[in-house]
Amino acid sequence: MIPRKNSRHFFIGTLILILSFFSVEQAFSVTEDEKNNISVYEKVADGVVNVTSIAVQMDFFFNVFPTQGSGSGSIIDTKGHIMTNQHVVANAQKLEVTLADGSKWPAKLIGSDPDSDLAVIKIDAPKEKLKVIPMGDSKNLRIGQKVLAIGNPFGLERTLTTGIISSLGRTIRSEVGTLMEDIIQTDAAINPGNSGGPLLNSEGEIIGINSAIISPSGGSVGIGFAIPVNTAKRVVPELLAKGYVTYPWIGATIQSLIPEIAKYLKIKVERGAMIAAVEKGGPADKAGLKGGNQRVQVGNMIAIVGGDIVVKADQHDVKTNDELIRYIREKKPGDIILLKVFRKGNFEELKVTLEERPRRRQ
Repeated sequence: MIPRKNSRHFFIGTLILILSFFSVEQAFSVTEDEKNNISVYEKVADGVVNVTSIAVQMDFFFNVFPTQGSGSGSIIDTKGHIMTNQHVVANAQKLEVTLADGSKWPAKLIGSDPDSDLAVIKIDAPKEKLKVIPMGDSKNLRIGQKVLAIGNPFGLERTLTTGIISSLGRTIRSEVGTLMEDIIQTDAAINPGNSGGPLLNSEGEIIGINSAIISPSGGSVGIGFAIPVNTAKRVVPELLAKGYVTYPWIGATIQSLIPEIAKYLKIKVERGAMIAAVEKGGPADKAGLKGGNQRVQVGNMIAIVGGDIVVKADQHDVKTNDELIRYIREKKPGDIILLKVFRKGNFEELKVTLEERPRRRQ
């Protein structure tokens, strides 16, 4: 039998031991969300690479000097192909990839597409060094869904940030001025150096390619944009096959008609897509579309007027230049579209056969 005094000491000691046990357990416990973060990072982090590009520029005195930029990329197969942003590799004379183990490999550009801001580069590294990140599906994403971003912000390799999908279906412009649609907006911290890295779902699958931020300071303020992975699924096979992406081309410069311009021109059509200029010998020229012949300023907007105004493409109403451009981009070279145009007070219909757009200079 334990004496009362010793019994009390035994009870207190046991209580302290139990409390200490629970304190240690609590200190080292992680939430289910944290476990998922850890799991995704450990699963795919080695598939995220650092891409360094070196370009040659000239200073004011025409002296040549190299400039260096960096971004991120995702390994997409065991052949050494890496997906990144076009703006990460643009104008590079030399490309270098750093893998998770610190090894550096020269890379070559396989193909790039300025319109979607996507590019594929390749390294000749052993298969055992190449951790492939699986591609998911961006079709059924939901606002509020958890996302994770891994990249190399400011050169800090394989940094993980988390957040949610803040919005879907955003439209932004690429560096060459074309519309990039269905863009994913996220509040996961994206900073310079993250470009080209993966935006992941909670399964560790790529659902987007981190591309741009809105920031007055240059750092993350919680407004980042990623190209949906389904766009990459459409673009990457063409980049692998031929190094560029084929787009349909109408051969015209197009501006939006707004009510203020329509009122200035005293015409009965208030909205549409104005043909400002046509490329000689291009599809629009061959179809008989007419470009503008007069430059006017309405408010703070300068427009080229006097040309045809497109109000319908096939059976689809056209109210802006972006709507017409979007409709054309859904077609293929060789497709015929029927345009309803307003010309000199009357409506006419013209058939345009789209051609393959001349390649942009990379």
